[in-house]
This record gives sequence, structure tokens and C-alpha cells, in this order.
Amino acid sequence: MHSNPVPDSIVEQAAEWVVRLSEDGLTPADRAALLAEFEQWQQINPHHAQAARKMMQLVHQSEQLRNTTHPPSARAAVEASLQKTQRLARAKKLGAAMILMVALALPAWFFFQHYFPVYLLADMRTATGQWHTQILADQSTVTLNSASATNFRFDEKQRNIELVRGEILVDVVADPNRPFQVKTRHGQIRVLGTRFIVSLTDETTTLTMLESKAEIILPEPDGGQTSHTAARLLLSAGQRVQFSDRWIGDIETVDTQELADAWTFRHLKINNQPLPEVLDQLSRYRTGLMLYDAHELAQMKVSAVLPLDDTDKALYLLTRSFPIRTYTITPWLLVVEPDNPASSLSSPVHH
Repeated sequence: MHSNPVPDSIVEQAAEWVVRLSEDGLTPADRAALLAEFEQWQQINPHHAQAARKMMQLVHQSEQLRNTTHPPSARAAVEASLQKTQRLARAKKLGAAMILMVALALPAWFFFQHYFPVYLLADMRTATGQWHTQILADQSTVTLNSASATNFRFDEKQRNIELVRGEILVDVVADPNRPFQVKTRHGQIRVLGTRFIVSLTDETTTLTMLESKAEIILPEPDGGQTSHTAARLLLSAGQRVQFSDRWIGDIETVDTQELADAWTFRHLKINNQPLPEVLDQLSRYRTGLMLYDAHELAQMKVSAVLPLDDTDKALYLLTRSFPIRTYTITPWLLVVEPDNPASSLSSPVHH
């Protein structure tokens, strides 16, 4: 039995909900109230729920790209389509079809513009919440963290890994005749035999040494215009540093055993870190969108050991130790908000 098609007017209403829910400047409370109204609207008619599911799929697919750089015009494109249908009342059916087409085309546009070059074509990649370990041709080992991607270039003279997204743990087998290098958009890391972690964001690369030593090499300044704090830096075990293509930051001391255990047991250890930063890290390991007001939660400091392979449990532990609550509006949207916005606490969390 085939279900009746969704009327064009309901498709347009669902698209209008997408625009309202993506408005800038909404507080978590305002957004939660709006989402509650959206839920009520869906319950009025099965066609409402069917149209809403289509629009939710759009948002869900778009949120999968939240760690990439995507243009700010997605909402504007849908909104412009709505305005056009309002001006062209005689073509309402066509306008609704255009809205649905935009809803379906935008995720594909994001997908091919941002995932295709750096993710789909990568030699190795992981999905959100997934880890993967691979033994390479030289018997070195690389482990990809959640939502990461790498390329490999091995031959008789060199061993190169290109990290194009996310974070990796590398355990290198020594080979004096073939240097081992990890490259990112910010520079390269040159080693012989060592164990280390490399993390990549749009702005910076972070190198954390667990064993031995490695050298960071920045690209040459462009025409003498780029100002380097340092063009090269040798990093030893127990040290971490962040760098871009123009500078190398200050060296930090880290607990190598603690970091190794975190990768082995897939947990996150935090020491007196603002709660919004913790939520930022947890969001890398769960699909969908996590909404919260960073300003409201900034005074809460976390000292925690949280499971990364069970973010629901991690969030539950946080709610047990802090005056916050979490609730799911839809399968793709979770809201975190304070029970008492004026609270300013520091509390340990363990699992």
C-alpha cells in the first residue's frame, strides 16, 4: 500500500520550520521552546511528521559536516526560496517543489564540496564515533580517531602520511634509510622511530610526543611576508606543541602514560576544564547536534574521566555532578542547559 503524497502546503510549512529553527541569536531556552512547538506541529497530522522527517534528514546530513568549513548561505538559500514562493502565489506548487529540491541538493553540495576531496578520496577514514587501527607496509601502526582521514605515500625512499582531518596515533618502526613524515596543511613532522599523536583543526596542528623525538618543520615564508616564531622545533617525549603554517606555540608538558591509556581505553581525561570545552570534545564522538549556551556553562569546571565510546553515559555522568540537564528533542538534536543558570561550580567526575 502506498502512502498519500505530502501536500505541497505542508512541505512548505516544514521548510519554514527549518528556517525558524536555524535563526541566529536564539538562546537554548528559546530554541527548546520552538522545537517543542515543532514537535506539536508534527503530531497534528501524519503528513506533518513525514515532511518534518525529510527536513530533519537535511539538517542531520548538514551537521555531519560541522567540522568542515561550509558556506553561510544554506539557511539563506532555503529562506530565499520561501520568499520567492510567497511572491509567486500562482506558482505555489512549483515553489514548494523548489524548496524540497534545495533541501535535497544542499547536503549533496556540501558533501561533494567538502567531504569528497578530503574524506571520500582518503586512503583511510573513520566515521563519527569510530576508531580504526592499521598496520602499514613497513609494520608501523596508525590509529585513526573519530571522524579522521589520512593518505599514505610509501616508496623505497620515503614514508609519508598526510593527515587531512581529525587525529591519529602513530607508532613508527625505525628505518634510517627511509624517513617517516606526517604532513598537514600547516607543516610537516619528521621522525625516525617514535610514538606520537597528531591532531588537526582548520587553524592549527598539535603534536604530542609519547616516545622518542620528532622535528616540526614549517613551510618557507611566502616572499618574506610570513613571520615565524620558529621555523623548526625538536620535540621530546612528554611534550606537546601547537603550530600553524606561520608560528609554533609554547611547549607543554604532558603525562604520556595517561594519554596512551586514553587511546587504549577510549576515554577522555579532563583537569579543571570549562564545561563548554568538554562538550565541544564530546560532540566529536556523537552524531547530530548538541546545543548549549557556552556563556551560561563557562563557570563550571570539570575534572573528569569520561567514556568516548558512550557519549550518552559521559553526559549522564556530567548531569550527576553539575547542575545541568540534558534532553533530546529529536534523534539528531540534544540540548544541554543549566538547572540554575547562576551556578558556578567545580566538581570531579569519574566512571
